[in-house]
Amino acid sequence: MQSVMTHRAPGAIGPYSQAVMMNNALFISGQIGIDPSSNQMPEGFAEQAQNVFNNLKAILEAAGMGYAHVVKVTIFLQDMNDFGTLNDLYAQRFSAPYPARETVQVARLPKDAKLEISLIAMR
Repeated sequence: MQSVMTHRAPGAIGPYSQAVMMNNALFISGQIGIDPSSNQMPEGFAEQAQNVFNNLKAILEAAGMGYAHVVKVTIFLQDMNDFGTLNDLYAQRFSAPYPARETVQVARLPKDAKLEISLIAMR
């Protein structure tokens, strides 16, 4: 197992890796909407989601991959009313055949983020 890390995404806020590579599989830890250049998180859902997708892309690229390599997506939302906005932003990054996915509403996320997304990608 090899750790994957980039400064183009926020560092881990606990004892875990941004991502790990095992054989041809990349497992990206849940990302929240922190902007790595300022270490701040915007208030709005869409802005946080844009940051999350940018952070995920940066980690994928650090492993020599892109969104086309993603096979599984796990999404945690603070408010399921943001589901439509999420789908619009998601569709800008993924295309058919779409990765497998689940979306779950949760009571609370780290740093009171509005969403968190983790990915599994394959070479």
